[in-house]
Parts: sequence; C-alpha cells; structure tokens
Amino acid sequence: MSERRRAPVPAMLAALLCAALAGCTVGPDWRAPRAPAEAAYTPRPVVLQGAGVAAPAQRLQPRAALPARWWEAFASPELDATVRRALADSPTLQQARATLRQAREAVLVARGGMLPQLDLQAGATRARAAADAPAAELYSAGPLVGYAPDVFGGTRRLVEQQQALVDVQREQLDAARLALSGQTVAQAIAAASAREQLLAVQHIVEADRSNLELVRLARSAGQASGADVAGAQSQLAADLTLLAPLRQQLAAARDALALLVGRGAGAWQAPDFDLQRLRLPQELPMVVPSGLVRARPDIRAAEAQLHAASAAIGVAAADLYPRLSLSAGWSAESATLGGLFSGGQAWALSGALAAPLWHGGALRAQRRAAQQAYDAQLALYRQTVLAAFAQVADVLQALQHDAQLLQAQRDALASADESLRLAREAYAGGAGSVLQVLAAQRADARARLGVAQARAQRLADTAQWYTAMGSVPAD
Repeated sequence: MSERRRAPVPAMLAALLCAALAGCTVGPDWRAPRAPAEAAYTPRPVVLQGAGVAAPAQRLQPRAALPARWWEAFASPELDATVRRALADSPTLQQARATLRQAREAVLVARGGMLPQLDLQAGATRARAAADAPAAELYSAGPLVGYAPDVFGGTRRLVEQQQALVDVQREQLDAARLALSGQTVAQAIAAASAREQLLAVQHIVEADRSNLELVRLARSAGQASGADVAGAQSQLAADLTLLAPLRQQLAAARDALALLVGRGAGAWQAPDFDLQRLRLPQELPMVVPSGLVRARPDIRAAEAQLHAASAAIGVAAADLYPRLSLSAGWSAESATLGGLFSGGQAWALSGALAAPLWHGGALRAQRRAAQQAYDAQLALYRQTVLAAFAQVADVLQALQHDAQLLQAQRDALASADESLRLAREAYAGGAGSVLQVLAAQRADARARLGVAQARAQRLADTAQWYTAMGSVPAD
C-alpha cells in the first residue's frame, strides 16, 4: 500500500518533459497551392455573336457574382420547380449529407485523443495463501484517468487530417448539388428539344401527306406518273421513321428527370417543357482563371484532399518519435462488497515512455509512402485545375459556335421555306415536277430539325457554362 502511494519519479519527469515539448508538431505545415497565373481561358478572345432578333448575342460579365439559383435565368417556372424538387429530394444529396456528418464525427473522435480519458474500474479477487488457509476476498472500485500527451503533434496532425476530410466531403456535397442542378436542366432541355423536333417532324409528315394527295390528284388528271406517286409515298414513309426515335428521346429524358428528383418514373410525371418558352440568358457571369480555383467545388475538394495528404505526413512522422502516457487511479478497497464505502483507499500515479527502436524500416517507409501520396495528390490537384480550365474553354467556344450554327440554320430554314413554296406553286401550275417538290420538302425538313437542335444546343451549353463556372446552389 505504501508503494502505491508514492508518486513515481519517472511520471513526474515525463510530465515535465511534456511541458517542455508542448507545441512541437512534426510534419509540414499546410500551405494552399498558388492560384494559376493564366489570364485567359483561350489563346484568342472569344466573341459571342447573336442569331438574329429572336436570339441576340450573349454577353460575358467578368467578376460578376455567381447566382445560387442560376437556372432561374431561363425564366421557366416548370424548370425552377423541377430543380428545387431535385435539390430537396435527391438520394444522391442525402447520401452526400450523411457522409459529411460521418466525417464530422470522425473529427470528434480524433479530438478525443487530445483529452484525458476517464474510466471506471472495478475488480474482485479471491485468493488462498496456503492450502490450509482460508480464502481471502478483495473488492475494489474507483476512477482511472489516462492521458497521452501529444508531444510531437501526431494527434494534432490526425485532427488536422480529419478536418481536411470534412472539407473534402463538404466540397463534394457542393459539387453534387452543382452536378444535380446541371443534369436536371440538361434533361429538361433535352425533353423540350425532343418535343420541338417531334412537332417539326409531325409538320413535315402532314406536308408529306398533302404532297401525296396532290400527286394522286395530278395522276388522276394525267399530269403525274406512277413513279411520282411512289416517290411521294416513299418520302412519307421515310419521314415517319423519324418519329419513334424522337419519342424515345423524350421518354428517356422524362425518366431521367424522375430519377434526378428522387421518384420512380411511374410515380412522377415530368412537366411538358417547351423549348420556345425557355429564355436564353443574355448576361453570363464569368470567373477569371485565378478565381476559378475558389469558385469550383471540384477544385476545392481536390485542394482539401491535398491538405489531408499533407497532414498524413505529420501523422506518419510522429510515429518515429517517443510516445508518453500518464495515468492516475484511485480506488476504494474492502474485503467485503458492502464495505467499499467504508473500507481502505488506494491511489496510484504512473508514467510510461515508449520509443521505437527497430521496426524493420516500416515506420520510415510509412513516412515516405505518405510523402509520395502527397505528391500524387498534388499531381491530381493540378490535373483537376487543368481539366476545369479545359472545360471552360470548350464551353466558351461552344457558345460562340452555337450562335453561328443557329444563325446558319435559321438562314437555311428561310431559304428552304421559300424554295418549297416556289416548288409547290410551280408544280400546281404544271411548270415543275414532283421530284422538285420532294427535294424542297427534304431540305425544309432538315432545316426545321436543324433549327430546333441548334437552339436546344445553345440552351444546353449555356446551362453548362453556369456549372463550369461553379454556380453552386444554396443548400
């Protein structure tokens, strides 16, 4: 009993050593990578053009604030309601939120290693000193406090690592929200485009039927041949084949929207999005290259992952140094269980020092592996930045080319409409052939479909511009 009450000298020395070395943290201190030095996304300036009075030129707004509800720029109540529903009910976001909460709990677990640990210990012993001696019983109960001083900062680096992983999950949640809003808008535009093309094809089919009737009447009057009738029938049959693929595109877009909003395709009906009612945003916010690394959540997530890899080097480095542990306990002891409250008392203080001597090179290899993991993550971060810049450049040039394509398609449609009108008038007056009407009909069909596709592509690329800029919706 007297030996247990004597404070061990090594424990006191360990405590003093802890106080002397407090604040020593091994491993590299975190420094975020420098912002890229690029001043532009493309080698030459990109000028966004218009596509006539109905589709004026878009304008880039450098350093403008990124809107959180960017899809509202398309001025569609149906689109706004669908995106809001997706953000509220998507299982993908629910999973990301749960993963973020899990990462936050891991930080609390790591921080617990920096605080003293309090436990309750109790024991019972029954022993016999000799064969003919009566058995003796001893009961004890009391608190036990343990503490492992973070002398070289291994625990602090572990907390830093776990906090960086929280940042990773937070940025990935933002990236998931951004991707979900972008995919929802893209599928809505795809559905609107399919409906617009279906209307165009149905108009073409109606015109084909009118042409067929016209040719049959002409043949009855002796002004057309059987080959003319067969040609008109062939054109009608060819155009009818365009309907089924477009109906499938519309159905697939609607099913994708149901999945994005977290509903089954049979339990939720997507709105009938109208391509003509989707307004093309005119003012496009533009983040300069040096600011894109802070705007895009995927880049911020890669940076946070790099931070975690940096802290992991410190965790591995701390394993190369000694570890101290202190403990203190107090217990009530008695020969009977009921006598614990009135029996004897005992206390103990202890300290321990464990220093790695030889682990077959494993600990140093572990530190080198952590450094190599950091180097790999740094390369991945750089690749993420480059990929983001490439995406912005692609979308920026796509917006330029979309306007040019839409203008060309509208010019082609105007020419095709005029050619078809003249061909029909000539044929009705007996000055033209049915082949000329059919050729004009084909050109008009291609032009109508081309306009619908070009307008939908311009809207889709505009939506992708917002996601490329990092317009994260608010949670």
